[in-house]
Amino acid sequence: MLPTFLKPFFWSYDFSQLDIQKHKKIIIGQILNYGTKSAYDWLCSQYAKPVIILTASQIPTGQWNKRSLALWKLVLGIAPHPRSLT
Repeated sequence: MLPTFLKPFFWSYDFSQLDIQKHKKIIIGQILNYGTKSAYDWLCSQYAKPVIILTASQIPTGQWNKRSLALWKLVLGIAPHPRSLT
């Protein structure tokens, strides 16, 4: 179960059903797109940085907030794919 302070970042999901491993792509995507510094710190405590980078790189460009994508391209060096790889 995710900590309750993350709930505002998952408004379109059933928060109580999110699983840290099963829903990794959703969790990483939502926190990188909409999260705060404390949410990002939590994310880094749950997933290794290479996992965050790989997962974020697999999120299609259209699912990113433009400003968030610009930030994470610089910070994480990601290059999202134009479409989903799943």
